[in-house]
Amino acid sequence: MIDTCPSTFKELATVILPSDMVRLRVALTKSYSLREFSTSGVGVKTILRKIGRTSDFSGCYVLTRDDKPFYVGISRSVVGRLRQHGMGRTHSDASLAYSMARVKAPHELTRSEAMENPAFRKKFQEAQRLLHGSSVAIIEIENPLELYLFEAYCAMELDTSKWNTFRTH
Repeated sequence: MIDTCPSTFKELATVILPSDMVRLRVALTKSYSLREFSTSGVGVKTILRKIGRTSDFSGCYVLTRDDKPFYVGISRSVVGRLRQHGMGRTHSDASLAYSMARVKAPHELTRSEAMENPAFRKKFQEAQRLLHGSSVAIIEIENPLELYLFEAYCAMELDTSKWNTFRTH
């Protein structure tokens, strides 16, 4: 048993992940503006109340623009992670904005050096503003193994290959 997941791979592949996908598709019809998660002065507790939760949670989120999914992410703290995407100041906090900026401003610098570069920083901030205009759908998934498998399953199902990658560092 990996990460206390009680299911077999066959159960995950044929029943659980497809069921999670159904839940996600429902969530996509009830998405939130990412701006709600990344407004200065609005804390996690306020955001949690807005989305009907009492605490942050483990789960999957999908970013959309014009109702088209473009990025799938997972986190043990979904609300906190969404705040990082919109408000993060480092390449690791706001990794999607960093990747988007790198397409607009390719460089040979280290990630930290790029974030210190004024021209790159401007592209990074533009990417974050673009993300603020996106919507996000979220579902809770507690088990770490199910969560990791679902991220790849969902990215393939929704074809978010432009921004999702599963290469390790």
